[in-house]
Amino acid sequence: MKTVLIATNNAHKAEEIASALAFEDWEFRTLRELGIRSDPAEDADSFEGNARIKALAAHEASGGMAALADDSGLQVDALGGAPGVYSARYAGEDATDAQNNAKLLAALADVPDEKRTARFVSTLVFVDEDGAETVAHGTVEGRVGHEGRGSEGFGYDPLFFPDVFGGERTLAEVSQAEKNAVSHRGNALRALRALLAH
Repeated sequence: MKTVLIATNNAHKAEEIASALAFEDWEFRTLRELGIRSDPAEDADSFEGNARIKALAAHEASGGMAALADDSGLQVDALGGAPGVYSARYAGEDATDAQNNAKLLAALADVPDEKRTARFVSTLVFVDEDGAETVAHGTVEGRVGHEGRGSEGFGYDPLFFPDVFGGERTLAEVSQAEKNAVSHRGNALRALRALLAH
């Protein structure tokens, strides 16, 4: 059995990753589950850079375990790509999802529907036991709504209407399985799974 350390303490994210990458002889553990402390400064200016920082830090902190990290966020065209790499801390260092969502809605208050286009972006960096890296990317296009809808997702999910749902439902109004089938992280995980399966 190969144990892969997921460099996150976000249970939602860990669950999504484990269900998408379900290789038969792999098991996934979070930092918290293994009692490993790893909280590097995510100071890169790209999703890939931040994912690499987290994956390498977890790999080192665990004494060389295979480690997987994701960095993801929302890019809103009308805001010049913001919140981008600052998505998790858009409203401040310890901001809650509700605070981040409120700030985003305020920033878009005067922006009409047709200009509220956005995409979720996810980059995954997998570092194996030998330190070799595999990188995968995924996106999902859509638009930002005017109020939160749904209770299934986290982060900006209640505000985001993916184009693939015809603009009818947010990522927080669908099941985890439906979300995984279309989401940025789901797309990145499918790309990573294909790369690792070779």
